[in-house]
Amino acid sequence: DCPDGKVLLYHEQPFEVYNKIVKTFRPFEPLSQEISDRVFIHPSAIIEPNVIIAPNVKIGKYAYIQSNVIIHEHTIIGNHVTINSGSVIGTDAFYFKKKAGTYKKWRSGGRVIIEDRVDIGAACTISKGVSGDTIIGAGSKLDCQVHIGHGVVLGKNCLLAAQVGIGGKTIIEDDVILYGQVGVAQSIRIGAKA
Repeated sequence: DCPDGKVLLYHEQPFEVYNKIVKTFRPFEPLSQEISDRVFIHPSAIIEPNVIIAPNVKIGKYAYIQSNVIIHEHTIIGNHVTINSGSVIGTDAFYFKKKAGTYKKWRSGGRVIIEDRVDIGAACTISKGVSGDTIIGAGSKLDCQVHIGHGVVLGKNCLLAAQVGIGGKTIIEDDVILYGQVGVAQSIRIGAKA
């Protein structure tokens, strides 16, 4: 049965069709300048030198983006967010389809949404979703060298210590603490306050 308000599309090669749809409506745009003309940065935000900001990015009030951060397309950064040097936000999803013995890249059509009062340490990487959003919940704190996979939903007020890695499409509920070098498999759920 088709859910209300949705349409079901059937095709013998859904991977190729999905890729074509996303590439049509979210075509690849190489960066041509350090900070795109098509961004919104609140006047109270601090953007240090050598920050790269791609098109269709929104940065909220009192955000502090340190030098050498890269923020890729279609990222939304809330108010009072700090991102430390060397972090990369909105990388393509690590998502490939194996066909005829080779891997074909799936175009990432999602976004990264960083809610208010989030702190992100140095050299963190956060991948955008494939067809949905990667979300970092309000008040969460990421130490240095944390990786968040595509489509992860991290709850509010979570604490992730150094070298935590979270696989794609995992849901981590509010107030979860993951200490250093914890690895979390893809597509699971961790309950609140774990």
